[in-house]
Amino acid sequence: MSKRLKNEDLEQDLLIEYSSRFVHFYNQNKAAVLGGGISFVLVIGLLIGYFYYSAQQEQRAQNLLSIAEQALFQGDFQTALHGDDEEFTLGFAQIANNFSRTDAGNLAKYYAAVSEYELGNFESSLSYIESFSKPRGILGVPPSVFHATLLLEMERFEDAASLFEQAAGWDENNATTPANLYQAAQAYDAAGLTTEANRVLDQILRDYPNSQVIARAERMKGALAVRG
Repeated sequence: MSKRLKNEDLEQDLLIEYSSRFVHFYNQNKAAVLGGGISFVLVIGLLIGYFYYSAQQEQRAQNLLSIAEQALFQGDFQTALHGDDEEFTLGFAQIANNFSRTDAGNLAKYYAAVSEYELGNFESSLSYIESFSKPRGILGVPPSVFHATLLLEMERFEDAASLFEQAAGWDENNATTPANLYQAAQAYDAAGLTTEANRVLDQILRDYPNSQVIARAERMKGALAVRG
């Protein structure tokens, strides 16, 4: 049995279960339904079914995700990504694809991006991270940094610099913001964009004079000046 078929069967079971409940309700209340309330009953039934199904999907996706996470944390990126046929487990790729509307499915995209990156598949990694919805606040910073780092590996330096700046502003604080601005300056420099690199370094020197990267920012600023 393939992992894909196993997952589809599980989802279909939920739909069959809900459908049978709705049919039972209809048979028990046929007169009322046919008496003019069919539209209302159908709408309510569909809403209940949607929320019931969504909750079940989220829980199922979370359970599958926790199994794949174990492989990821053990450094078994291939199994984490594609699952294990012998154990009938799903990987992040299948979870992201089959449960895309759930929070767990979204997180699976990030984990899939990390797994593909570790396997050296940068294009596939980029596809997953671009489809990942980053959370608000500090939790959204690491995915942004990862995205920028991936672009560095692909030698897309200007795009990486832009994303490092995005990471810096995602949750402004005295730790991650100046660190990511410095990363952006380095990426701009690698792209040959000295003016942009200086702009970001000036922001660090002006707004974060007590940051841990201040000495490095000053040295880089000096090096760029000497280089002309």
